[in-house]
Amino acid sequence: MQCCYNAIVLYPQTHRTRYFQPPRFSVTPPSPQLQEEPISYDEKSKLITSASNPFVKHCLKLRNNSSYRHSHGSVILVGATPIREICRFQESAQDKNVNMDCLILPEKAEIPDGLDESTDSIVRVSSIVMRKISGLQSTDSIDAIGLMKIPASFLNLDDNKSHCQKWFPSAHRILVLDGIQDGVFLLPGCCDPFNEKALRASRGASFQLPIVSGCWSHLESLKEEFQMKLLAGHPEHDGLVNPVCSLSPSLCESISDTPMCLVLGSEGSGLSEKSMKSCELVSIAMTGEYESLNVSVAGGIFMYMLQSKNK
Repeated sequence: MQCCYNAIVLYPQTHRTRYFQPPRFSVTPPSPQLQEEPISYDEKSKLITSASNPFVKHCLKLRNNSSYRHSHGSVILVGATPIREICRFQESAQDKNVNMDCLILPEKAEIPDGLDESTDSIVRVSSIVMRKISGLQSTDSIDAIGLMKIPASFLNLDDNKSHCQKWFPSAHRILVLDGIQDGVFLLPGCCDPFNEKALRASRGASFQLPIVSGCWSHLESLKEEFQMKLLAGHPEHDGLVNPVCSLSPSLCESISDTPMCLVLGSEGSGLSEKSMKSCELVSIAMTGEYESLNVSVAGGIFMYMLQSKNK
């Protein structure tokens, strides 16, 4: 049985060209006399061996700087397998947009199977540059790095509360993360779902899910528009103001057809005060002396139990 949850974040795509041409290498526009001309490549034959090459510096900023990533609408994704999975997903979704700006390969490597037609821009690099761009000490198993466009399904909301009907294809089951640093509606305090650790952990799922980043006012607009119930995972213990009910088959059955947001907090800090006050708290019954579960384990149990039987 497949769990179907959407996720909430909002940055428009900014790249539409097929051939990769690195933009100016500054988030803040430089003064006219310091502006660098865009670098063009003969993609089929270019070999980069220097870590000080402007293209390499651009890739490093994409990997390390969230605001730079989103200003250029581009992401570094390491490994042919997640790149291939994203391309296959886009093909199955009949998405006609080109999603890869550039494919970076070791200097003597063949193009990985399934990526031959993924992009017209191919840049080959030395092992030193491959390590620099990937951020990994050993690149023996790294067969490709992709400069992927941030998908249009990723939204970062401003103060405009309108059009929440368009945030998700279906607003029946929404996963909300409250202060989570590893990745889906992302409340303030969550990390960028396109940073290198989140991409590595999710194996490219950030490109396949609708993700929205916003604040509580956006979440409340979504709740009002679709009459959604807000549930939050929280262990039961003394001193809580709000009562905590236990996750049970009867509870899940009673809200099976009810639109719902599931809120999960970080393992270190737990739920925010706003989440504690605004949500109905639900715990997972446990035996022994354990106080709580890892958030990914708890989230898997919640999403499996609470999935709609009719979706």
